[in-house]
Amino acid sequence: MIWGVVTPLFFGCLWVLLAAVVAMLPMKRQMLPGTILLIVAPFLLAWIGWYHGWGWALACIIGFASMFRNPLIYFVRRALGKPAPLPKDLEK
Repeated sequence: MIWGVVTPLFFGCLWVLLAAVVAMLPMKRQMLPGTILLIVAPFLLAWIGWYHGWGWALACIIGFASMFRNPLIYFVRRALGKPAPLPKDLEK
């Protein structure tokens, strides 16, 4: 039973390490792995919240928002219909 409780934390730590590695890549190479991490995050946060409580999930959400603030700002601006320029590294 202990592995069922530890597993979400293990994958949460693995996610953080992978996000740190992706952040070290050049901007153009960050897109695919960063998108995958962005998609996986809500499921991982819900899993952590389910096993360890929503206080811990909230702490993880704050960390997630800190790490992915620029993509989140971009998507919110696009959703609101405001201009959302891409970083200069991604412009063609």
